[in-house]
Amino acid sequence: MSINILGYRVSTASVSQCADEMVAASRSGKRQCLTFGCLNPHSYVVAKKDPLFSEALRAMDWLVPDGVGVIIGAKILGNRGLERVTGPDVMEAVLCRLNQEGGSVFFLGSSLETLKRIEKRISREYPLVRLSGTFSPPFKEQFSATENDEMVSRVNEASPDILWVGLTAPKQEKWLFENRNQLNVGAAGAVGAAFDFYSGHVKRSPPFFRALGLEWLPRLLRQPRRLWRRTVISAPAFLFDVVISSFRRLA
Repeated sequence: MSINILGYRVSTASVSQCADEMVAASRSGKRQCLTFGCLNPHSYVVAKKDPLFSEALRAMDWLVPDGVGVIIGAKILGNRGLERVTGPDVMEAVLCRLNQEGGSVFFLGSSLETLKRIEKRISREYPLVRLSGTFSPPFKEQFSATENDEMVSRVNEASPDILWVGLTAPKQEKWLFENRNQLNVGAAGAVGAAFDFYSGHVKRSPPFFRALGLEWLPRLLRQPRRLWRRTVISAPAFLFDVVISSFRRLA
């Protein structure tokens, strides 16, 4: 099920349900590359000026509410009970299920060092999950046709059940959108920071802050120059649009 938030079809599935559905898609045999992505106030604001990013988010099979601002916005629009769902949580839930049932994954993005750390941790924590491959593409704003073809070929040669893409937003969502029909995978997730969190390269906010909907606060304090716009500009802009939308519904 899903609800409409400012024109985006946001999934109401829990972390557990998303993981179950992604694993089920990976076992369907259709290899149709169903896609998972996250909506938060910042991605909403960025997408307002980036039509391709907006289209990519709207095309997601699972577009989850990643960000307490989206939960607050849903309540203002009359949708209570929506649960915050993050890319890192879904990724780990999927790995846990694959470790019980068997399955393969591929990690596309980030640095070689980060990918090696991910590989070591998966082999230790999820020994029944087969890591079919990893690939670190060039760090650049836009890939050439040759580079893009290599990325697709690397994934398809490995033929994983589930592909995780960590190219940072909005590049990762747009890449999935533009290449999903060429990818031989059951499901794929644009999970961004999950690569850094899982590898230990970036420390995730403690569970206490996550439970309170304040996961953004420790990250903001650690990286103020990188993240201040999300809090000071994007969050208020998103909520302003939510309030306007709510008034229009009542009019």
